[in-house]
Amino acid sequence: MLIAQVTDIHLGFDPDNPSEFNRKRLDQVLRCLASMNPVPDLLVMTGDLSDRGDAQSYRRLLSALEPCTIPILAIPGNHDDRANFLAAFPDTPVANGHVMYVEERDGLRIVFIDTLEAGRHGGGFCAARADWLTATLDAAPDIPTLIAMHHPPCETGIDWMTTRQNEPWVERFAACVTGRTNIRAIICGHVHRAAMINWRGIPVAIASSCAPQVALEFAPINPDLPDYRPMIVADPPAYALHYWNGESLVTHFENADDHVLLARFDRTLKPLVGKLFSERA
Repeated sequence: MLIAQVTDIHLGFDPDNPSEFNRKRLDQVLRCLASMNPVPDLLVMTGDLSDRGDAQSYRRLLSALEPCTIPILAIPGNHDDRANFLAAFPDTPVANGHVMYVEERDGLRIVFIDTLEAGRHGGGFCAARADWLTATLDAAPDIPTLIAMHHPPCETGIDWMTTRQNEPWVERFAACVTGRTNIRAIICGHVHRAAMINWRGIPVAIASSCAPQVALEFAPINPDLPDYRPMIVADPPAYALHYWNGESLVTHFENADDHVLLARFDRTLKPLVGKLFSERA
């Protein structure tokens, strides 16, 4: 099974522009996914679908997604509005007032977690969400599980965008997942950069954004002293592909730009490909 992940679309950043930059970037990613062979089996959107959470942005998002034939599952991020999100995706399940649900496909259990905390840029994970997640994981302790959420529960090294390990929501989430051997990975977004982290023995794959990316800067930042460091860069719109082979989850990070083609599978490469296959015996 091939799962495409698109995150941090931020439609409506330029709300009065019908040719909005972020809409063009989303269209570019969707065209790329549609042209793949094979086409992904599932499209997971991990939050910040809208930039301001307004109803108009979700209408524009639905218009952009209309040509997409891939089944779509989504969760909100900190820029989303939960009520407007659910109005746009009315079939999305809700638990304890939060967008949390389970999807099972090809022997993989995907658990979707809502980390939106209204008025807060960082993540949120209250006791009600923790109770639901604990019960959900306890219900199938031996089934391979993938957790999808917007906020990474781990530090990234980018000082102004990172999560601190002593945040209450992180400690509450960690108590739900630590020590479970069936969690294959956590996939998320929010950071606007691709990264891989081993957190409490669980691989965490952070997909880069569809919208412009955060500049890679590891120097500490003083919030009271602007130092003119790069903050946002217009690298190509990006996405992640998660390949589930029945046992392991393999994550690839990709962008939607045209790639310079240097070789095709033709007669000149036939001997190499044949030799590679023969060595697998």
